[in-house]
Amino acid sequence: MSVPLLEQLVEAFRVLPGVGQKTAQRMAYHVLERGRDGGRRLAAVLGEAVEKIGHCERCRDFSETPLCPTCASVSRDAHLLCAVESPADRLAIEQATGYRGLYFVLQGRLSPLDGVGPRELGLHLLGERLAEGEVQELIIATNPTVEGEATAHYLAQLARQHGVRPSRPAHGLPLGGELEYVDRGTLSHAFGSRGEMA
Repeated sequence: MSVPLLEQLVEAFRVLPGVGQKTAQRMAYHVLERGRDGGRRLAAVLGEAVEKIGHCERCRDFSETPLCPTCASVSRDAHLLCAVESPADRLAIEQATGYRGLYFVLQGRLSPLDGVGPRELGLHLLGERLAEGEVQELIIATNPTVEGEATAHYLAQLARQHGVRPSRPAHGLPLGGELEYVDRGTLSHAFGSRGEMA
């Protein structure tokens, strides 16, 4: 016997982070009671996004083209490279600071217990990029969590191996916090006063 469509819809909403059974049920009922046009639009855009959005070949951020607009821009400073854990972290830095360099999106952080090692984070690609000799400073903007700090230490060693100066945003980033939830002023100050890692 097939599962009723309403139950399938509720279960589909539960794939979103932080959405439990009750919230998924409210979302499903809202779409069916008051937002059918919005639901159709959401379904169409979601389907298209899942099919067409991939990763930039250079920085690993989300992109509809082989090179994202940031990597393709000639106005960015190619001597500065900022390593972040996620596209959300990249967006937070882009919106809150005057940073004009390039990015490398790790799509995670080192976590051996979860099977996430250097290869899963694309660190071989980052090493190749640093070996090209254009990058002079690697700004390591991983989150100040245990895994984020371990990842930052690994990235600093990788940068030094290629003669690149590693630095880390400082001042005001709370230990255990997530970059995407830090207010703009704090993030801007921390980014502007970054220091070299020991």
